[in-house]
Amino acid sequence: MEELTKTEEKIMQIMWELKSAFVKDIIEQMPDEPKPPYNTISSVVRLLETKGYIGHKAYGKTHEYFPTISKAAYRKHSFSKLITNYFDGSAQSLLSFMVKEETLSDKDIEEIQKMIDKQ
Repeated sequence: MEELTKTEEKIMQIMWELKSAFVKDIIEQMPDEPKPPYNTISSVVRLLETKGYIGHKAYGKTHEYFPTISKAAYRKHSFSKLITNYFDGSAQSLLSFMVKEETLSDKDIEEIQKMIDKQ
């Protein structure tokens, strides 16, 4: 799976939410003011299609786009890459980092412990 830029990820987030969309629909969902130009978003969408993340249905010259990779598959790939690149492939190192940085609440720790006990 090829890595995405931040802009490509933003567009994919919109695509996963909408399930299918025309370029104008994607632009409408973008929070940035002013809205990015149509041609810019259209170019990024075509790049995402080249990378295999989205496909399209043609209606004459108009294209309706849809995700070909699920959000769950992308999340799994990104998470695996994060653990490999920053935590030497160790989930324990990741969890240790989260505990030391105090990003886990007591409730989070309880829930994690329940999941571990269930395994």
